[in-house]
Amino acid sequence: MTGTHREAEATRRTAGTSHGADIGQSSGSGSKAAQATDELLELSLGYLYSAALNTAARFRIADHLGAGPCTAEELAEAAGVDASYLYRILRLLSTKGVFREDEEARFRLTPLAQLLRTDTEQSLRDYVLVRGEPAFWQSAGRLHEAVRTGTNAFESIHGVPFYDHVAADPELGRTFNSSMAAFSQVLSNTVVDSFDFSVCKSAVDVGGGRGGLLRTVLLHNPHMTGILLDLESVVAEHQLDVPELAGRWAAVAGDFFTSVPSGADIYLLKHVLASWQDDECLRILRTCRTAIPAHGRLLVVNALIPPGNEPHAGKTGDVLMMTVLNGRGRTRAEYEALLVASGFTVTRVLEASSHASAIEAVPAD
Repeated sequence: MTGTHREAEATRRTAGTSHGADIGQSSGSGSKAAQATDELLELSLGYLYSAALNTAARFRIADHLGAGPCTAEELAEAAGVDASYLYRILRLLSTKGVFREDEEARFRLTPLAQLLRTDTEQSLRDYVLVRGEPAFWQSAGRLHEAVRTGTNAFESIHGVPFYDHVAADPELGRTFNSSMAAFSQVLSNTVVDSFDFSVCKSAVDVGGGRGGLLRTVLLHNPHMTGILLDLESVVAEHQLDVPELAGRWAAVAGDFFTSVPSGADIYLLKHVLASWQDDECLRILRTCRTAIPAHGRLLVVNALIPPGNEPHAGKTGDVLMMTVLNGRGRTRAEYEALLVASGFTVTRVLEASSHASAIEAVPAD
């Protein structure tokens, strides 16, 4: 530990209190009331963890630790930032398992920190970075107004839906699409591992972004061909043009509210429906129903919100929908109701992960 850090730690221990205690930190008496106070105060400051995480991602701290443990001073020199401030950020993140500080004040990578590296296939750095954009922070700050009025927070600030705003801001659009591609890549293997595609010869990835899921499906199933459908600006940056997939794919610009390519064996809708209200979801599903042949299948991939009080990705994502996108998270029963109303019969549900459960449906008789 550097001299500055040792002195600060010694002062804190000697004093036994600090200005932190004055603003509400508990003295640690162990009572239930004190524990409840600590927990509530920590929750109220949760946004600081998001800001610290975004800061670490922005300055590529995980990349700088790729060769081994480093002190804050070494990391600061590599990143071109202030060492004292960086140390304090990393110390906070280490309390949540993002990085780990050893007895020599060197920071190390952890499994969580590995996901912030840019040189790994499972990297979530872009996803973390875009959540630090003003479009997300400002919208979260207006959550109370969304709850009061029952309207989307982002639209109340910008006057247009999120996707219209993204379309008018190419730089934000590229950043957002990159973040979703990173998120998709992490989950695609989970989906593919949970579903048997051996009986399918062709697939359409509806609203598939850059094609991360379709690429994974085709790589794992060399007998299949596939079509990626999304807006022109999105499919222009697709990830399908790799040697292993030569001649087996097509990227089509289109609007899934209007039409989708017809005749495929399976249609994929991953993380699409949660971005829309029920009426829009029904339009998307009915468009798919028109295109899908009698023998075809539909695979809807989304978080399914469970009952009870336990934490779940679907509950967090649902509140995100309130702030940025005009959509909502749903329970299994709510998704099944949408599918039935649009002419499908649900055949099974695969609980692949908290972020990506898969509902299989077929055209109703």
